[in-house]
Amino acid sequence: MSASLRSFTPADIRARLPELGALLQDCVHDGASIGFIFPFDVAASRAFWTDNVLPAVARGVRLLLVAEVEGKVAGAVQLDWDTNPNQAHRAEVRKLLVAPAYRRHGIARQLMRALEEQARRLPRSLLTLDTRSDDHAQALYLSLGYVAAGSIPGYALAPAGGRLDATTIMYKQL
Repeated sequence: MSASLRSFTPADIRARLPELGALLQDCVHDGASIGFIFPFDVAASRAFWTDNVLPAVARGVRLLLVAEVEGKVAGAVQLDWDTNPNQAHRAEVRKLLVAPAYRRHGIARQLMRALEEQARRLPRSLLTLDTRSDDHAQALYLSLGYVAAGSIPGYALAPAGGRLDATTIMYKQL
């Protein structure tokens, strides 16, 4: 399965809001630990894109990279470089999402490689991220050369509640 990647503008985010909202909802309902808990409805999903992502993209401090398959939103990842002056060399990877129907086809890897290339162009030489410890995403990041700096136990409530999950802080020198 081949995905085409492109950076979304604020206008793209507004125009494709239903698809972006569905992507986020599908990932959360599939158990992704990306900051949201149940119940997680359409309004909350759309608010994330309009209240969080869109303003940062409009300010020019965040990249929203979207993977499309046959014209449909299949995945997305964000690169956030809204850092303090003493951290102008780094950026944060945020919310790597691949719709469950499109997983295991290399889309996440494709998104991450393109994100790293964009980071180099900024130029940023250090990427950081956090992921639920022992999650399948952690294995992906390790395979892409990210290094686990450490784990924080009880970091975040699981999407369905009932337990606190650890998170692993990771980085990659570009």
